[in-house]
Amino acid sequence: EPHEHRAELVTKAVRALPAGTVRVDVGSAQQHRGGPYSRILVDAPCSGLGALRRRPEARWRKQPEDLPNLIALQRDILGATLDLLAPGGVLAYATCSPVVAETTSVLDAAIGARDDVTRLDARAFLGAATDTDPEEWGVGPDARMWTHDHGTDSMFVGLVRRGE
Repeated sequence: EPHEHRAELVTKAVRALPAGTVRVDVGSAQQHRGGPYSRILVDAPCSGLGALRRRPEARWRKQPEDLPNLIALQRDILGATLDLLAPGGVLAYATCSPVVAETTSVLDAAIGARDDVTRLDARAFLGAATDTDPEEWGVGPDARMWTHDHGTDSMFVGLVRRGE
């Protein structure tokens, strides 16, 4: 997480987990030299269009020409973090955007550029974690949450595993 105050929020959010389970680093993912990590969450900076139900005024601040720079940043972050993933490790790529160019397309590009990662069925993981039918989370392998179906912001989660 590049911002100290947001890193503190993440740390607070996972405080119920056993000590040492989660490590929150402050800094740029593209410049991070730690690792390898067995689990990585990339909560990518995105257009935030999935949060319009809570922030309807944001629709006036978003422009289609904003997307290319965001997508380039998302691809850079995802590529850098995949390099930090340990063999056999799993990376979750998440956005609060339903825009395909920021979600599936970014993940597809990252997977297509490498021969050491495979996509996992994120719906199965969410189904197991929430005791729900994996089909509830969309047409796989990625999971999507929709305001009208789940009562949340619209969100995307894709999972990949690095080869052993």
